[in-house]
Amino acid sequence: MAIDVNAAEKALEKMTVPQLKQRYAKVYGEEARTHHKVLLIKRILWRMQALREGDLSERARQRARELANDADLRRSPPRAQSPDAPKPRANGESVVSVPIHTREDGRLPPPGTVLRREYKGRAVFVRVLPKGFEFEGEVYRSLSAIAAKVTGSHWNGFRFFGLHEPGITEGKV
Repeated sequence: MAIDVNAAEKALEKMTVPQLKQRYAKVYGEEARTHHKVLLIKRILWRMQALREGDLSERARQRARELANDADLRRSPPRAQSPDAPKPRANGESVVSVPIHTREDGRLPPPGTVLRREYKGRAVFVRVLPKGFEFEGEVYRSLSAIAAKVTGSHWNGFRFFGLHEPGITEGKV
């Protein structure tokens, strides 16, 4: 007799993960090793179908074995760590040093540069600071904030000031 997969799936989706784990244990005869709800539902549905309608045929099992034998599977553990790998300390911990990159945006000119932009007959001057931008005596975190203040609408700050590519500062004075 066939199983109504849609009805069974809807019933399983209403269950909590602990309830699904109990159901998994019931249909498989062993405890589930996952807490992933979607995976539990799929595995339970498959097992319910297999129990009701029959498992894989012997021919299908044989073909699966053939495919597994032909596959390029690792049959040995990975090789020992390279000589460059961090050496463990006496207490068993390894020391790993990771360089921290604080790369500034390549489109920005160096601090101290003054950007100039004409907008609707008005000259807009912005000084690039190490952390931010100075415009009319106030410090802003982004060029976009300054462009929005000047125009009254959202602008990409780099585009507004002509800073399209790294190293190109068209708006620089």
